[in-house]
Amino acid sequence: MLNEKPTLKSSAKALLYLLPMLVITITFNIYPIINSFMMSLYTKYDFYTDKVGGIGFDNFIYLWNDPDFHLAVKNTLIFVVGVVPVTVILSLLIALLLNQIKVLSGFFRTVYFLPFVTSTVAIAMVWNWIYHSDYGLMNYFLGWFGIQPIHWLTDSRYALLALIIMSIWKSLGFNIILFLVGINNIDKGYYKAAEIDGANAFQRFWNITIPLLSPITFLVTINGIIGNFKVFDQIFALFQGTPGPGKAGLTIVYYLYQKFYTEYKYPIAAASGVVLFFLILLVTIVQLWYSRKHVHY
Repeated sequence: MLNEKPTLKSSAKALLYLLPMLVITITFNIYPIINSFMMSLYTKYDFYTDKVGGIGFDNFIYLWNDPDFHLAVKNTLIFVVGVVPVTVILSLLIALLLNQIKVLSGFFRTVYFLPFVTSTVAIAMVWNWIYHSDYGLMNYFLGWFGIQPIHWLTDSRYALLALIIMSIWKSLGFNIILFLVGINNIDKGYYKAAEIDGANAFQRFWNITIPLLSPITFLVTINGIIGNFKVFDQIFALFQGTPGPGKAGLTIVYYLYQKFYTEYKYPIAAASGVVLFFLILLVTIVQLWYSRKHVHY
């Protein structure tokens, strides 16, 4: 049954089952992407009448010469580099610790997973209190080490760092669950064999856990990179509808938002979206190439 060659009837039946999802995907995913690519080339465009007066690469030239877009790309790259590696490492370490807990393990896993399912606005409100320069928990903790209060949300030197810390905390829960699944799927026979051969705990971790978790690590990393390249809601909520002091939290998606919803420059917003698309595509291709050599399936 499974090895039967597809026929016209079976293919038509399969397409019929897939039709509802295909319609939704084409309508809400494929069509907007194609339309964005087309709009990025409009040099003269009336949004209300949907009339195009010219086509060219002027919007991309505008982005190339716009200092704000350069800042947005820079901040986005710093944000991704700051969030993803730390999130992956912390998630793995916490998952390893949670895997050793036998009492109330479900409770602790739920606690770590809660930030992932909590509203970003609610999280931002909590972190606004944590970052408060006068009575915030962060400055209170730093005061133990003799560090003067830091204006996390009003000083351009620390605003992006504040955003990175909050985003790391928010991202941990889902990644911890993924790592826990990966750890529990590793055959315990490998550890027993290594223990018999005299391998210590670190050697077992480095030579068994890390290689066998590489598919999960790859999944967590690629999801983290794609998701953090598109960061927007954390910025909007944490800095209360602004890109932060001195545009310290301005990212590509926030730049797109400003051009589209504030300045009504729709083709430029579409062009910035196209640049973001190719940035994510480039990074994903590099990751896929790397995974072929270093991920053990």
